[in-house]
Amino acid sequence: DVYKRQTVKAAAPTTCSPRWRDAMTERPSLQAVMRRCLDDYARAQPLDARQRQVCRHVLDCRTAALGGLQLGCDQCGDPATLYYACRDRHCPRCQRQASARWSKRQRAAVLPVTYHHLVFTLPHTLNGWMAVHPRVLYALLFEAVWSTLGAFGARRLGGQMGMVAVLHTWGQNLGRHVHLHCLVPGGALGDDGGWHAARGAYLFPVRALSRRFRGAFVSRLRARIDAGELPRLTNSVQVKVVLDQLMQTEWVVYTKACLEHTETVVEYLARYSHRIALADHRLGPVDAHGRVALQYTDYRDRGRHKVIMLDGAELISRFLLHVLPKGFMRIRHYGFLANRCRRQRQAQIREAIAGRAEALDAQPAEQDGTATPFDGYPCPQCQQGRLRVIGALAPRRLDGG
Repeated sequence: DVYKRQTVKAAAPTTCSPRWRDAMTERPSLQAVMRRCLDDYARAQPLDARQRQVCRHVLDCRTAALGGLQLGCDQCGDPATLYYACRDRHCPRCQRQASARWSKRQRAAVLPVTYHHLVFTLPHTLNGWMAVHPRVLYALLFEAVWSTLGAFGARRLGGQMGMVAVLHTWGQNLGRHVHLHCLVPGGALGDDGGWHAARGAYLFPVRALSRRFRGAFVSRLRARIDAGELPRLTNSVQVKVVLDQLMQTEWVVYTKACLEHTETVVEYLARYSHRIALADHRLGPVDAHGRVALQYTDYRDRGRHKVIMLDGAELISRFLLHVLPKGFMRIRHYGFLANRCRRQRQAQIREAIAGRAEALDAQPAEQDGTATPFDGYPCPQCQQGRLRVIGALAPRRLDGG
C-alpha cells in the first residue's frame, strides 16, 4: 500500500555516533551535522543515488575535496586558502551570487503595473505520493496553476497573462509543504495589442481560484494514473477514494496585491530561488544529548519565533525531503513573461501603457553576464593589503575515497 507506507512523517531518528558531542567545536552547520551523523543515518535509512550525490556535494563544499586557490597578501605576505564551492542548489552555503543575479534581472524587467503575489498550496494528503513520484507531481502543480491563471485571464481580462513561479517544498520546520509562489502582473495582453489592466488592487476571487486549481490538478492527476505514468499508484479503489476526498476539501490559495512592494516580493522569491530552505544561521548550539537547535517561525502562532531540538539524523531526514529530481526546473516563466517572447511582449506592453513609441526606450537592457574581475580579498592579518591568487590547489579527498 504505497499511500500508507509513504507518510508525511520524516524517517525515524537514529542515534548519532559519540564523536558528535566530542567534536562539535565548529560553528553549527548542515555540513557539520552530516559529517557526524550521515553514516549512521544512511545505515538505518539507505539513500538513493540522487540523495547521495547531494550529500556528497554538501560535505565537499569549500573543502580540500574540491580544490581551491592559494592566496597571499600583497602587503604582509600572509598566506590563505580559498576552497571552491560545490554550487549545488541544495547547499545552504552556495548560490548566493546566482540568486542575486536572478533578482537583479527580475527587478530590471518589472513592468509599471500593479503586481500580485499568489501562493498555491497542495494538501498534505498528497505528501506521501510526492515522495514516490516527485517529478510528475511537481510538474502537475506548475501545469495546474498556469492553467488556472490562464483561464481566468482569458475570461475575465480578455488576454494572455504572465507569471513567474518558484517551487517551494518546505515549511518553516522543514516538513514537506509543497506550494508554488507566483509573481503575476495585474493585467493581460489582449489579441489587439492592448493592455487590459485588472481593477485596482483586485485580481481574481480567491475561492474561485482555489476550486479551479483543485479541479485542474486532480483531473490531471487522474489522467496520469489512468495512463500508467505513476506506476507506484495503481488505479485502485483506495486511490480513487483519496482523489474523491481531495475534491471535497478546500485547497489553500493566497493572493495579495503588491502596490508599492514589488521589489520586496522579488527579493523574497530570490531568497529561495537558488537555495534550499535550511540556512546555517538557523542552526543553534548542540545540547548534551547531541541534538541541534533549529530556529523557525510559527505562523500559526502569530509569527512567533520558536526553537525545536532535533538529533542529527532527524535533521538530515527533513533536509532530504526537499532534494529535487535532477534537472528539474524550480523556476518557470509563463505567458508574456516566457523566455522566448518576454522582450518583445514587454516592449509591447510598455508601449500600450504609455501610449507612445518612446516607451520602447524604457525596455530594460539585457544583462551581458560578465563578472567583475577578481581584485582580491581584504587581508584579515594586516587590514591593508589584498589577498591575491598565487597558485591553485588540486582536489584531494581527506577520507581516502
